[in-house]
Amino acid sequence: MELLLLCVIIFLLNVSDFSSAITYNKGDMEQSFACASQGFPQKNEIIKLYLSSDDLKIQCFFQSESVFTAKEFLSIFTSGGLAPSLGIINSTYSGIFHFNLTLFSDRVYWLINIPREHITKNTEPILQWHLGSVMTKNDVRKLYPHVVDLTVTKCPCANDVALLGFILNATLDGVYIGLSFSGFWNYDNTTWYNLTDMIYSQVGEEHTELSVVDMVLTNHFLVILTSLGLFISGDLRYPSSSVLTFSRADFCGFERVDYVKGKLWYNERCFANREHFEVDYVTITFERNRTLSEASSCFYSKEPFLEWLPCLPHISKGAKTIPSTVITFLVDQEHSSGIYLFQNQKQTSASVCLLKNSKLESKQRFPLFLFPSSFSSPVGMVFHPRSHFLYAYGNQVWLSIDGGNTFDFLADFHDDIIKNTYHSFYTSDIAFVSQSGNVYLTKAGLEQYSKIGSISDKIFTLYYDHMGFIHKLTPDRFEAGGSLAAFGNFRGIFGQAPDMGFETALAPQHITLNEMIFYAYVPANEPKDSIHTKQFNNIHFGKEIHSRKTGTAYIREILQHNRPEGFLSSVIAEVIDPFGIEEASESSCLSSSLSINQTGHFSYKLTLQLQTPGIISSFQDSDIEKTVVIPGYSSFLITSILDDKNALAIATMPERVPTNRIFPKDSWFLYNFGQKNGRTWKIHSKPCNYWFQQHDDSLSLNVLKYIDLGKSHTFKVKLIPHTKGIQILEAPLLTVIVGSPTLLEVKAEGAFDDTDSYTLEISAASKGLRQGSTSLALIARGASTECFVTTMVPILKSSCSYLKSMHHVPSTSITLEHWISGIHKDKQGFNQIKTLPVNYRPPSNMGIAIPLTDNFYHADPSKPIPRNLFPKSKKSGKFKQCANVSTREECNCTQDQKLSHAVAFSDCREKVPRFKFPVTQYPISLEIHSEDGRIPLESPYLVTVTEVNERRNWKLKHTVPETVSKLKFYLEPILHAQVYNPSGLNLSIKGSELFHFRVSVVPGVTFCNLVEEFQIYVDEAPLPFPGHTLIAVAAAVMLGGLIFITFMFQLRNIHPWNVFRRLFRRNKVNFSNFNANQPTH
Repeated sequence: MELLLLCVIIFLLNVSDFSSAITYNKGDMEQSFACASQGFPQKNEIIKLYLSSDDLKIQCFFQSESVFTAKEFLSIFTSGGLAPSLGIINSTYSGIFHFNLTLFSDRVYWLINIPREHITKNTEPILQWHLGSVMTKNDVRKLYPHVVDLTVTKCPCANDVALLGFILNATLDGVYIGLSFSGFWNYDNTTWYNLTDMIYSQVGEEHTELSVVDMVLTNHFLVILTSLGLFISGDLRYPSSSVLTFSRADFCGFERVDYVKGKLWYNERCFANREHFEVDYVTITFERNRTLSEASSCFYSKEPFLEWLPCLPHISKGAKTIPSTVITFLVDQEHSSGIYLFQNQKQTSASVCLLKNSKLESKQRFPLFLFPSSFSSPVGMVFHPRSHFLYAYGNQVWLSIDGGNTFDFLADFHDDIIKNTYHSFYTSDIAFVSQSGNVYLTKAGLEQYSKIGSISDKIFTLYYDHMGFIHKLTPDRFEAGGSLAAFGNFRGIFGQAPDMGFETALAPQHITLNEMIFYAYVPANEPKDSIHTKQFNNIHFGKEIHSRKTGTAYIREILQHNRPEGFLSSVIAEVIDPFGIEEASESSCLSSSLSINQTGHFSYKLTLQLQTPGIISSFQDSDIEKTVVIPGYSSFLITSILDDKNALAIATMPERVPTNRIFPKDSWFLYNFGQKNGRTWKIHSKPCNYWFQQHDDSLSLNVLKYIDLGKSHTFKVKLIPHTKGIQILEAPLLTVIVGSPTLLEVKAEGAFDDTDSYTLEISAASKGLRQGSTSLALIARGASTECFVTTMVPILKSSCSYLKSMHHVPSTSITLEHWISGIHKDKQGFNQIKTLPVNYRPPSNMGIAIPLTDNFYHADPSKPIPRNLFPKSKKSGKFKQCANVSTREECNCTQDQKLSHAVAFSDCREKVPRFKFPVTQYPISLEIHSEDGRIPLESPYLVTVTEVNERRNWKLKHTVPETVSKLKFYLEPILHAQVYNPSGLNLSIKGSELFHFRVSVVPGVTFCNLVEEFQIYVDEAPLPFPGHTLIAVAAAVMLGGLIFITFMFQLRNIHPWNVFRRLFRRNKVNFSNFNANQPTH
């Protein structure tokens, strides 16, 4: 059987440096702790656990050079009462399992055995059906010469499940898709499918030039855009056959030439345990304007993607508009709106329209946002997965954090247009890939980005897996960027970090001892089109300037300006390590005094005056692009050498130029940040400068939290500076952004401690009866892109948690073993478990022999049905789990179903709790179970109680405070049922056999539909109706008859007792005579 890869977190309790929290960004570390479910892992290998059809067995141990050392390690932890715990956390399930603390025999590992059913609860199927005919490796190799591009898509809730499609040239027809369940780590583990026959069965084999164009894998559907049309799979949860089926969506007026230029757009969100307000949308755009006969050149649809609607807003007759092309249309689920990216001949713009009942309204949510004319080549727009960060990209990149109302400028790539973006929701990585192959990295919400390398492959795509590792995919091989030691690192693909400097000279200007301004020199004859290549820009924000000599400075601010002449940009930087200055052996001019004279508006002549006779001191050509620095005055960048004693320079601060002064040697200095003889400076990303500590038990960077009605949740994180020489600003280090501010009440409080660490506590509380979800972003604005974690994006749902449920706490605890055996006796020897008869139905109010309920218990279709003599009983009773089967084995009842109190599984229920008649004042104790623990069900919760089989002879007693009384008076007419206070609720039963109760929480206090059922079998009861009545009637008749006969005897003067006495005496005399006459022997 195929193995499934589990994504888990294994951690040691109270062993790390921060025992009460999880700390990220501590850098690459040597791993000594390893776990495996198969074989023996290599050192620093990613922990992978494989789940087969059997239980999951895991061994964890310390890796060391000798077995003795590993055993000593385990003994130390075990003797201290410490053992690892295993946390399995995904979008549909979370669970913590603890390893055995006891080490048996000579084991050098911890061991845990987890039953398979404890892991697979509440899971959803993901692409475990064949997409088409399976291809061999040789078949796949034959496709390589025809591949011109690749497209990749991944499951929103499990990013390790991904699809790779081959985009083919016109020399080969077909749809070929590769499926990976383990994140494309190994090419050989990819299963390739041929979907060509499926497509041709829909469109006809007379068509040619068939190829994949684009793909989107939503939560429940696979959408494939081909050169011959758009195809949508059946629901992945409910396949109709072992091979996935597809249907074709028709778009009137669009042909192959349009489809090959089409594009699919999708706002990736995980809808595991989907709520009623969560739905997937997919958009298709065509690269042309609509014609008069066409409804639109852009269409959108919600799952199951059967109806495709035009996404262009309706334009009223007579309205004057400039024809615009829809570049992208996205649906924003958080704000229930549709967001457009338009372009026409004049400008690029963004528009937001309201979305109501999945239909677009003509009313705009916000005013039209106009991008500057420099954003001339828009390519697309994308939401970072599971967040509200919206990026518009092309020759520039813009970021919106308010649903498209406004956009902030992030980057300008000029002629090198960004063609694709790739995202990791886990690490918040966003990779921009330009048409020249350059790759840039930013983090969700950050205002800075970095160049991380370039890719020379002509055909490639990038892909982030579920753990944040980036992969380069080509037609014939896969490459992963990083290892366990370098978690989230991309150096495996791109190598060493590239230099982000540019080819010009820098002129440093001291402001203070620890702060400098670096001016970028632009020659007067520089062509206008290339001026931007000699300027600082946004990519340099937050980076470090390194000198070839010594010295490092951290760039805090970027400035763009027109003056002084020759310097169009500059940066303010904080000196981390002092920069090395030139020595007299490198520049002999330093041995002379210096005078400065102005020769133009911004140009100055520097003149040397020899102080010590016999010493050679002059300007040389190598001094060009060096900077003269005079403490307290303007710096001067040398631009040319006039002669040995004179040079021309431009001033960085003309207002601070010293005139009519001579500066002796050693009072002025030279810095070399030139590039004439090879650039002497570089710009790199700064090392990670913050540790991100999470004070939460969720063990997840992007945790999903449910906030029920009237409830709240608190997050606590700490940002710990990990820097050298960088001053800590007394300003919040973390920014909090709420995606939908109207949904929840969010408050944040932050403070610095004595170690300059910044702790932020965020409280999110329910705001009203509105249900929905929103992302909450915590951004470390000053963090480097080198950090593994810079942004946390927890998802908050104003809704009911799928982990929240109500449970009845029985008065007697019965173990599983006793339930299975059917025997659990109390101190008096009374068995408290009742095994129900086969095909049992509880009595009705008409009598034991006349059951009227539809619910069978302990059902077996092969056995006769008891109590089925009366017509009403014959018409009632319906199998559920056992419907349309002939034996109980075919009912496929699980052990959990056999022990379930739910009426839905009554067919499977075999044994129930047994009580002696009568049941009086039985306490109905109820608890609410959730991820936060267990709490008793108390006010303000109110409940209704019903007997599912409509039996009577039971009564409830509860306390009714004044507040509860008022609510009862209000609610009971609305609910048409009695309302009870769950506190002190007691049950009394005067009937016999099975009673099946359902307790429901009255709505209005919680978003959850909290319902619990429990059963009570009342045994050893008196004779049921009409037994008591018949006996009473018979006794009454007999007594009445006896009285009547006595009366008649008295009336006739008949004395039966005297007659009886005389008769007795006569018999006695006769008996004596008989004895006297006996003969003697």
